[in-house]
Amino acid sequence: MAVTAERAFRLCQLLKGVATREHLSLAEYLSSIPKLDSLNDLPAGTTVLIRGDVDAKVGAEVGQGDIRLRSMVETLQFGQQKGFKQIIFGHLGRKEKDKPIGSLAKVAARLGKLLNCEVPLIEDWLDEATNTVKDHVQETIAKAPNGSVFVLQNVRGYDIETALWKAKPDMLSAVAAKQATFADSLSEKVAEVYVNEALSAGSLDASSTIVPLAMSRVALGKYLTREFEGAMMECLNAQFVVFSGIKIDKLDDLEAMINRGKIKTIISAGSLAMALKKADALLAGQTFNLGVTEDPAHADKAYYIPPDRIEQARRMLQAGRKQGIEFVLPCDFVLGDARVVETLQPGDQQFDIGPKTIALFTDTITKFIASKKGVEAQTAAFHNGVFGMFEDPRFEAGTKAFIGQLKRLTDAGIKVYVGGGEGGTALERYGQPNWVTHCFTAGGTVLNALGSEPVPYLVALRMAAQDA
Repeated sequence: MAVTAERAFRLCQLLKGVATREHLSLAEYLSSIPKLDSLNDLPAGTTVLIRGDVDAKVGAEVGQGDIRLRSMVETLQFGQQKGFKQIIFGHLGRKEKDKPIGSLAKVAARLGKLLNCEVPLIEDWLDEATNTVKDHVQETIAKAPNGSVFVLQNVRGYDIETALWKAKPDMLSAVAAKQATFADSLSEKVAEVYVNEALSAGSLDASSTIVPLAMSRVALGKYLTREFEGAMMECLNAQFVVFSGIKIDKLDDLEAMINRGKIKTIISAGSLAMALKKADALLAGQTFNLGVTEDPAHADKAYYIPPDRIEQARRMLQAGRKQGIEFVLPCDFVLGDARVVETLQPGDQQFDIGPKTIALFTDTITKFIASKKGVEAQTAAFHNGVFGMFEDPRFEAGTKAFIGQLKRLTDAGIKVYVGGGEGGTALERYGQPNWVTHCFTAGGTVLNALGSEPVPYLVALRMAAQDA
């Protein structure tokens, strides 16, 4: 099915927030998108384009650095059993100036081991002058036996993949037209059936958004379906939330979670907590200095907290407290020179929580566990982010101590979900997988699903399914 430039433009407008989106719940998005079993009627030999979670740095052995690849296996085995010819595409890293784009050669080799078959890597597959797939790709697929699996080389090696990222509103029409050409060429020369099995692919990549519009059939993979319909639905009902990190825009996600009315206790650290800390002081008629994070001279830094975010934090505190939510915020901070302070001066910057805050968070966990005695199995906790610059041993104490608290919650019978990303890295570094109920393989996608903005590829798949 050809993608008209108008359809692509309409989706681009929705994804960039230029056009008004439907306000749908996660469940409503999921109910409108076909699942993998809907492809049972397709005959052997059908070519299927798999948007794979291939952004993985595989280690020497199976099980090392390939968790995202392993998440795809069930869906790929389904296709092998049906005799489909499956063509996996996706990205590894980002295209950077003066640096070669990462190759998916090791990914293809690891997928071959996981599937117990050869998985060839198809190089140089797109003509960037025309944004069309080169003829040798179609020829290679046509010659392959049923049940074959291929990987297309890193799609981010081509500018069309990320053209929508920074496109301004007045550029959307031109970008949409080029991406429609790209999508149509994939449909014509590679496959007309599309399966998304890339949980982490939450960016505005063409492979995740515009390409599905060109397909006659679309579906969610087995793993994505389980993650969204199972663990993420549990997280939507979480009563205990740990939210931290340096990106202040996470406040939008936390605000959306607060507005659902399920949360009873919030522990916060990082820039999010600093905004809440300042707002809390203002509500009490007091002052609290945020150090360099509120200095306009640092406005170009990721940790900068502008005044409108303080106002948002104030609104969140007021709304949350009306619902009876307890906000637990840091009471001391570790500075860059290792000093521990309870108040910040204009030139200060916090890099970790201090010992009093570690004790406060531990006590909060103790009280929450006690309050859920007898209803532990019906209680869920969601943990996202880390408490400081934990990659530096000087500032890992807060994060390291709290990972042990997740084990306490799990041991008490409470379901604990970790949002992936840095939180998942911290769990791997300081704990064990069985210390929590479930750790997602993607951080940003989970926050989209639980927060204020829908996951871009769910918006695209819903449109594709409706238009098919």
